[in-house]
Amino acid sequence: MDSIAKYIDHTLLSPEATKLQIEKLCNEALEYDFASVCVPPIYVPLASQLLQGQEKVKVCTVIGFPLGYNLSRTKAFEAQQAILLGAHEIDMVINQTMLKNKDWKGVENDIKEVKIACQDKLLKVILETAHLNQEEIQKASKVAEIAGADFVKTSTGFGQGGASLEAVKLMKSSISDKVKIKASGGIRDAATAQEYINLGVSRIGTSSGVAIVEGKNSDKNY
Repeated sequence: MDSIAKYIDHTLLSPEATKLQIEKLCNEALEYDFASVCVPPIYVPLASQLLQGQEKVKVCTVIGFPLGYNLSRTKAFEAQQAILLGAHEIDMVINQTMLKNKDWKGVENDIKEVKIACQDKLLKVILETAHLNQEEIQKASKVAEIAGADFVKTSTGFGQGGASLEAVKLMKSSISDKVKIKASGGIRDAATAQEYINLGVSRIGTSSGVAIVEGKNSDKNY
C-alpha cells in the first residue's frame, strides 16, 4: 500500500490537539512519506519547524474553518499569515452562506481574494458536499475553478457528512483537468481510499493515514 501514502494529507484538526500529538503526526508523515500534514493554523509554526530541511512532506492548514462564512478579507489575512509562518498548502472553506443564497459572484470573489493571498501556494476549496444538492456541487466546483482553485475538496470532516463517491463524480464532471480533487471525511481504510483514487482523486484527507497504509481499519471520525 506504499503508493497510497503520497495521496494522503495526514490530518489532525481537533481543537483539543496537543503539541505532542502534532509532533507525532509530523513524525508519522515523515516515516510513511505522506503528501502533507494538515494542522490547525496555530500549529503551522510547529509543523513547519518539525518538517524543516526536507521537501517531501508539505505543511497544510485550514482557513475559514469549518463554516466558511468569515469575511473574505479575514480569510485572505488568515491565508497570508499561515503562509508567512510556513504553510505550503491552504484548504479554505467555501462561503456556504453565499452559496445557499445563490450569490455565485460573491462565492467567486471570496475564493479569488484568498487565491491572491496564496500567491504560488496550493489552494484547495472545501465545498462541504454533504450540505449541497447535485446542482450546487456542480456549480460550486465550476465557480471554484473560475476563481483559481488548484483543488476542490469534498468536506471539512466537521459537517453532517463526509466524502461520497457520488459527490466526487459530480465534482469531476464539472471541472477541467487543470483542477484536482481532494476527498476527505470518513475515509478510514485502504479499500475505500483506493476507490477514490480510482475515480481520479489526487489527495485523501484523513486522520487514518497510518491505518490505511498498513491495511488496517480505523475508528477515527475524520
